[in-house]
Amino acid sequence: MNQPPPEPIAQQAYDLLAEAYAAQVATKPHNAYYERPATLSLLPDVQGKRVLDAGCGPGIYSELLLDRGAEVVALDANATMVRLAQQRLQGRAQVLQADLGQPLTFLPDESFDLVISPLVLDYVADWAQTFAEFHRILRPGGHFIFSIEHPQTKFDQHRATSNYFAIEQVAYEWHGFGITVQMPSYRRPLSAVINPLIGAGFRLEQILEPLPTPEFAAKDPEHYAELMREPGFLCVRAVKG
Repeated sequence: MNQPPPEPIAQQAYDLLAEAYAAQVATKPHNAYYERPATLSLLPDVQGKRVLDAGCGPGIYSELLLDRGAEVVALDANATMVRLAQQRLQGRAQVLQADLGQPLTFLPDESFDLVISPLVLDYVADWAQTFAEFHRILRPGGHFIFSIEHPQTKFDQHRATSNYFAIEQVAYEWHGFGITVQMPSYRRPLSAVINPLIGAGFRLEQILEPLPTPEFAAKDPEHYAELMREPGFLCVRAVKG
């Protein structure tokens, strides 16, 4: 008998966090003035393009893509996030619950021009399978853009117990959205970020280790100074050759 696939990690944490996350993510400095401007800077022109928002959360990126003229399909593994995204988008995009760690068999081959996956892949263990699926559903010349926690920073947070060269499940407390949750995720070396892209058939176009925008300094000067000295996130743009 076939066993059901395991539940994606971090579901319990996001069940607790989803409402607060949705209320604050549009203006929280690490998102609004650091990760999001960097990831958006990697976008091609999306007017008239079909985009998969892979790990849409409450729909912030989907809304921005729609406002730029894209046709959007949004996926998230968490049912509460799917509901919040549906509320935000008001029928402007198809929003589905789906685990990026499983095959996306409901999406046809070569049916998208762009896949975007911001701050989501840290919760997926096997990037080889996920990237192969993204490559399959992209049209030739289509782009894949994602952001993650920076591998070096994530290792530093777990240096006492981690092996840099391994892909490991780790956890730490999140305090930034008004409640405290124990958040599990995966950490991996830089080679395990880049090699699955190459193995799936993507050509790497740009690596971005962003700096915070000046608006960040006004909102959170302590973390702004920290991020001007050491990385927090890593953004990647690749193309289906």
